[in-house]
Amino acid sequence: MIFNSIDFAIFFPFVFFTYWFLLNHNLKLQNAFIVVASYIFYGMWDWRFLFLILLSTIVDFTVGIGLSTSFKQQKRKIWLWISIFVNLGLLGFFKYANFFIESFTQTFSLFGVKLAGSSLNIILPVGISFYTFQTLSYSIEVYKKKIEPTRDFIAFASFVSFFPQLVAGPIERATHLLPQFYRKRTFDYNQAVNGLRQILWGLFKKMVIADNCATIANQIFNHSDGYNGSTLLLGVFFFSFQIYGDFSGYSDIAIGCSRLLGFDLMQNFATPYFSRDIAEFWRRWHISLSTWFRDYLYIPLGGSRGGTWNTIRNIFIIFFVSGFWHGANWTFIVWGLIHALFFLPLLLVKKNRTHLDVVAKGRLLPTMNECFGMLSTYALSLFAWIFFRAENLSHAGNIITEIFSPSLFSFPQLPNLIHVIATVATLLFFVSLEWLGREQRFALERLGFSWPTWFRLSFYASLCITIFLLAGQQQAFIYFQF
Repeated sequence: MIFNSIDFAIFFPFVFFTYWFLLNHNLKLQNAFIVVASYIFYGMWDWRFLFLILLSTIVDFTVGIGLSTSFKQQKRKIWLWISIFVNLGLLGFFKYANFFIESFTQTFSLFGVKLAGSSLNIILPVGISFYTFQTLSYSIEVYKKKIEPTRDFIAFASFVSFFPQLVAGPIERATHLLPQFYRKRTFDYNQAVNGLRQILWGLFKKMVIADNCATIANQIFNHSDGYNGSTLLLGVFFFSFQIYGDFSGYSDIAIGCSRLLGFDLMQNFATPYFSRDIAEFWRRWHISLSTWFRDYLYIPLGGSRGGTWNTIRNIFIIFFVSGFWHGANWTFIVWGLIHALFFLPLLLVKKNRTHLDVVAKGRLLPTMNECFGMLSTYALSLFAWIFFRAENLSHAGNIITEIFSPSLFSFPQLPNLIHVIATVATLLFFVSLEWLGREQRFALERLGFSWPTWFRLSFYASLCITIFLLAGQQQAFIYFQF
């Protein structure tokens, strides 16, 4: 079940009205209903993988109880390693088994040794990378004694399987989301309206921006051999907005739906293409994942302490793992390492925390330096996206070679000129609204509050009509594959 489907349009109102009007006075029943609704939501993809979610839930719930009754450090470490081994073991098997088998056989073939290796017929469970990290955060936080272990299995199961963010995040921390299942929730009209605005903006991002950009990007990338450098560059440009609109759109819808149910999820995107350097980009792109790696990998490794070489090592480790998290393909690993190369100089000269505030705060227009910073940062991210989208390293190399050839200055071979022009027009509108709302959690959070009510409501209605009329061909959410 996907957010922009008829199924979800029926499913969510039923959940909403049952949750608030039938179960409003019983917190335990509300939590139990969330578990049931979440399992139905996930089971509509493949009910067999519900057992994986249940297994992760049982294991980490048991680990939490074990940590609460263990006082010797050695025994506590054993409990923690049980959680790490089970969670990463399941993730490793379902997501990376074929990658390791193929890489192993290919490595030996380089030396003339042919091994009879064959890929396993493994189906990747949707969202396993997301809920695995979420449950793992609970065990780590309990181990660190930053959160008390829960003995309420239903509340914990709700935390693990919470359907709005189950399959593509944000990756919530137990310290933030789990306590919300203990507290009585009351319907808040203003919070609900705010959630509806964020859902509307998320649907616009996904259906109008991402899906239209996907049609163009897919056409160009899937037939890259037949296009010149300028066309391929346009393909990368459209892919950059496809993946941003797709993933941040999902996060907006997830956060908005959660707000309608009385929950607060963390912000996952903060206008990353307005970043003035790569360090700022990573503070604004997929925030829940980048902070997860920062807190549970980079800092435990020593962070930027311990000398220059340790810092370099830690940066490359965290970006290597970040790339590998995204998929079992060398293209994702190279994508991560490229960002490490972009990020490292800023860290070494201690300028990685120069831009901590939003660009042009309190001003309508940026300065020339800010414009240059945003354009150069976007250009770097654009280059890295080539590897993220390419089928393999050879494909990425061919695209880069053609882009940096004289054909870059040829007129683009646009697959559908009218569609391209219309998509560019919607992108200009989209970027303008993102810029105006860049100081908020999402573009529509406060935009238009000074307008007359009739005009603001007309604006929301026009967005709904735009989604209906200009939605592109439905595409699967990109991050479902991760």
